[in-house]
Amino acid sequence: MDSNIIIFDGECNLCNGVVGRLLKFTPSGSFNFVAFQSPYGQSLLHTFGFPKKELTTVILIDESGAHTHSDGFLKIIATIPKWKLVAALLAFIPRIIRDTIYNLASKNRVRWFGKSNTCTVSF
Repeated sequence: MDSNIIIFDGECNLCNGVVGRLLKFTPSGSFNFVAFQSPYGQSLLHTFGFPKKELTTVILIDESGAHTHSDGFLKIIATIPKWKLVAALLAFIPRIIRDTIYNLASKNRVRWFGKSNTCTVSF
């Protein structure tokens, strides 16, 4: 299995936008991006015990396991050189507060940013 895999909602405009930014700003080869709707995404969700019908969090799979919600997001943005310090500072905020904010955005992401019928990020 590849390491540093990001599983995301390939139909969510916000998710696609974030992936596009990560492709632009993270060091080349830092991540492999997999839409949860793809066969490989479905296989990974099954392997790691996540529901396969809906994705409510970005999932980072690395050498230490699967990371979700704000922890996964902070690990991801920490790979961007200009955001490493921000990620470290945000990590000091208690997880319950970070995850509450993350879950609010996740719950409303399609309403706020829209949805497309296909993954708009090409790899």
